[in-house]
Amino acid sequence: MEQNQEPRTADQEFVVKFKKAYKFEGEIVSEVDLSGLTDLTGQDMINAEKYLASMGTVSATPELTLGYCFFIASVSSDKPIEFFKTLAPNDAIRVKNRVTSFFYSEG
Repeated sequence: MEQNQEPRTADQEFVVKFKKAYKFEGEIVSEVDLSGLTDLTGQDMINAEKYLASMGTVSATPELTLGYCFFIASVSSDKPIEFFKTLAPNDAIRVKNRVTSFFYSEG
């Protein structure tokens, strides 16, 4: 590695940068770190399914629903699920895509 080149941390792949900044609970948020995805357990996934059921959502593939992905994102970050519900559609899909790509990656 060259001396001036910064090492890329594995966590950077889990940072979702938003198209716009959001004000949430007095804080300006322009990105979210989902590196906690690597610490998830099966129980977290079960809890996400229970959350969906409590909201009246039934799906054959719950991990592809926005509500499930928001629940997982909240468990994997320092943001509550309410934050993710405030995102604009394009940023919401960015979060959803990052979570689902983590689930389906083979690496």
